[in-house]
Amino acid sequence: MRIPESELIINSDGSAFHLHIRPEQLADNVVLVGDPGRVAMAASHLDSIEAEGASREFVWATGFRRGVRFTILSTGIGADNIDIVMTELDALANIDFTTREVKPEHRTLNILRIGTCGAIQPDIPIGAFIFSHISIGCDGLLNWYADRDKVCLSDFEEAFKKHAHWTRHLPDPYFVRTSQNMIDRFADCTVKGMTVCAGGFYGPQGRVVREGLALPGMLEDFESFEFQGYRITNFEMEGSALAGMAAMLGHNAGTVCCAIANRYHQGANPDYKSLVEQLIELSMARLSA
Repeated sequence: MRIPESELIINSDGSAFHLHIRPEQLADNVVLVGDPGRVAMAASHLDSIEAEGASREFVWATGFRRGVRFTILSTGIGADNIDIVMTELDALANIDFTTREVKPEHRTLNILRIGTCGAIQPDIPIGAFIFSHISIGCDGLLNWYADRDKVCLSDFEEAFKKHAHWTRHLPDPYFVRTSQNMIDRFADCTVKGMTVCAGGFYGPQGRVVREGLALPGMLEDFESFEFQGYRITNFEMEGSALAGMAAMLGHNAGTVCCAIANRYHQGANPDYKSLVEQLIELSMARLSA
């Protein structure tokens, strides 16, 4: 089946519409960062760079580290941008940009998001590296896709909605398990996480500035939720869409974050650059293994 121009826009130079990456410029190992300014930080861990570019918040570089090829790409903030990034990365890997048809052989990407987060459990210290074994999407994005129920954990969802006193005005939450391939790579060096991926930074993460919350007790409810040996460990804003779309599209993906705040203790470390540097080095080493 030929994919129409309106459904997958390809730029005149043969690159994906938003990312401005051409198929031959995409590596099998993809490191995602939120901040466009963090691409240079991650790219400094490469031994050589073969191609790079930028379009809006999507900044990227492809190169080699110890013989392994990587693409480093910024996503900006939020699950809506992950929808763009994952769709176009998969298209670059699995759609022929000349014929606009799906390639006969599927190409699987290893996609790792490296970010920052806020821990919500009292025993998780600032500076800890948390790997999301399960991601909780409170953004609603995955609900727009037909295969949502095939990749989601319905028993977790029902237990969570009941425990957190979920209201009808909020998007239906979805729970997605990270690919086992990625879990195994990071099991011995990170905190086992079940991560809430919020649809915003303030109210959706329980912050009150001038406007109150629809779920006033949400932080306490999230902290106390336990199910099948998992507890909620942290907040961030992109991992659920990444895990869900990767599962639907057949890629290995995961999210690992450095905790730069602890919501339970109400503490934060704004000088976290060196910790992120350590996490980038660790992550690229584990992806290369």
